[in-house]
Amino acid sequence: MTTKIKPLHDRILVKRMETEQKTAGGIIIPDSAQEKTYFGTIVSTGSGRINRDGSITPLQVKIGDKVVFGKFTGTDFVFENEEFLILCEDDVLGIIS
Repeated sequence: MTTKIKPLHDRILVKRMETEQKTAGGIIIPDSAQEKTYFGTIVSTGSGRINRDGSITPLQVKIGDKVVFGKFTGTDFVFENEEFLILCEDDVLGIIS
């Protein structure tokens, strides 16, 4: 997936992983009752953290990494009919292998 959005500095752009739309018993869960996932795939990254001396520390995550992030982190938004989340690298709790 390519995107026209390039995050700045230590921010990353994440596409949330889809949630299950049915229960194991086959009941369809409406969108309004579904909880957002805290897992996603990085689709774009900034250039890195700017240090006090002006040097740049590269990010530890990269495009394509599947990550887990905190429940109340980042900013959700829609761009060209797709939902994204933008957050700081510090908000990533781990990389899923």
